Amino acid sequence: MNPATRFALIYAAQFAAFGVMMPFLPPLLLARGLTPADLGTVLAAGSALKLLAGPLGGRVADWLGDPRLVLICCTGAAAIFAAGFGVTAGFWALLLVNLALAAALAPTTALADAMALRAAREPPGFDYGRARAAGSVSYILAAVLAGALVGVLGAGSAAWLIAAMLGLGAAAAFLLPSAEGFGRGGASGFRAALALPWLRRLMLIAALMQGSHAAYYAFGSIHWQALGFSAGVIGLLWAWGVVAEVALFLWGRGLVERLGVRGLIWLAAGAGLVRWPIMAVSESLPPLIFAQAMHALTFGAMHLAAIRLLQERVPASLGGTAQTLLGAAVGAMTTLLTLASGPGYAALGAGIFWAMAGLCGVVAVLGGWGASAAENAR
Repeated sequence: MNPATRFALIYAAQFAAFGVMMPFLPPLLLARGLTPADLGTVLAAGSALKLLAGPLGGRVADWLGDPRLVLICCTGAAAIFAAGFGVTAGFWALLLVNLALAAALAPTTALADAMALRAAREPPGFDYGRARAAGSVSYILAAVLAGALVGVLGAGSAAWLIAAMLGLGAAAAFLLPSAEGFGRGGASGFRAALALPWLRRLMLIAALMQGSHAAYYAFGSIHWQALGFSAGVIGLLWAWGVVAEVALFLWGRGLVERLGVRGLIWLAAGAGLVRWPIMAVSESLPPLIFAQAMHALTFGAMHLAAIRLLQERVPASLGGTAQTLLGAAVGAMTTLLTLASGPGYAALGAGIFWAMAGLCGVVAVLGGWGASAAENAR
């Protein structure tokens, strides 16, 4: 089994778990006795803990010099904790289970990315985007399959599906290539990583660009429902965005090579300056279909720009640390903008998407500055 296939398997297992978790964990928690207010508290606490646990997991991986071991342990622990949703009930028990799951899951995707980036540039090499696309495809398939199974077996079955997918992820982690090429970082790894000017700039740019999706993630479906679209149409719009993302990951290598980091950042920002105004003003389906296709650029192009820069610039001893710090920066910004989007949507309605377009304008300005500075640092 070649390295590309092995990484495709770990991404497929990880994102299958997310494909069940994101749509079906909230209904599961409500079925286990939480009120809507309790649900918000439990989910927010898990998101907050991830911001700390992710970088900590990356730092441990670099300190040990063995990210695969940390990935195996964290994914296996996450599978056990996810099964806890199937046997517990009540606020405090579910809060503890969710916190444990959040802490275990926090570094897993970033560590898989860090290992994939290093393996992709070692002979014979492989296309990272194609391996990563397996995760997006798996996410869609798992969400559809879980919807059918939960409809038959009830909300509680989601816990066992999530645990099963994470268990497969732990097994897939065993199949990954050895962690050779990762050095042992010192205790000052966070300071060393944050001392890299290009990484600080990338964290800011990626956080703003990916954070511009916050209003879409939180209120996209609500807005479309208010426009009169059916649940089926809304589901297809979401799926179409992911399909476009998969297409970029599968066939976008040439685009990445031609545009480079700076070009990809500008492409993502420019797409956002088109996509979010369409969301703000359009009330008909064809423009929204076009806007959703741009998810490949607003999300996917920025992700590939960040991955390329990390692949080229991050020292071996800081691979996991840098990757998880970037994820924490994006998560923190998205959380803050999601909180701001609540009162923003209440006051402005679809006008909140103009604010998201404004963030993309800032990214367009910062993108050239951040990328050129990184290139000059080579």
